[in-house]
Amino acid sequence: MKPPCLVTVQYILPALRVAISEELIKTYKMRRAEVAEKMGLTPAAITQYLKRVRGGAAYAAIERSSRVKGLISDISREIAEGVSPPDLILMKLCRICRVAWDEGLICEAHMEMMPSLRGMETCACSWGSIR
Repeated sequence: MKPPCLVTVQYILPALRVAISEELIKTYKMRRAEVAEKMGLTPAAITQYLKRVRGGAAYAAIERSSRVKGLISDISREIAEGVSPPDLILMKLCRICRVAWDEGLICEAHMEMMPSLRGMETCACSWGSIR
């Protein structure tokens, strides 16, 4: 059994870390060590995200969503400018995951993890029809 929350933790959150760390480095010209400190990660973890050793599996899925990309840009800006407290950043990260659920991105990743879900009429990811 692999519940949808496992998909979020193993695939979606790491992909979001890839996108956020890339934006902080490319757009805001931050150093890896600075990105690691602001994100509460190690510089080695940031390197793995940038190389897509971590987070690469679902990165393409989140890149297809303009809503997710917009929210990633918002979070990245707030992290870079230091204008939001960490708890607000975390709430916004949760909002991105909710958008990913709403847009069926979790279902897509879930079906990749569990091929037995393909062809089903309902899915626990969306609590309704598979998109």
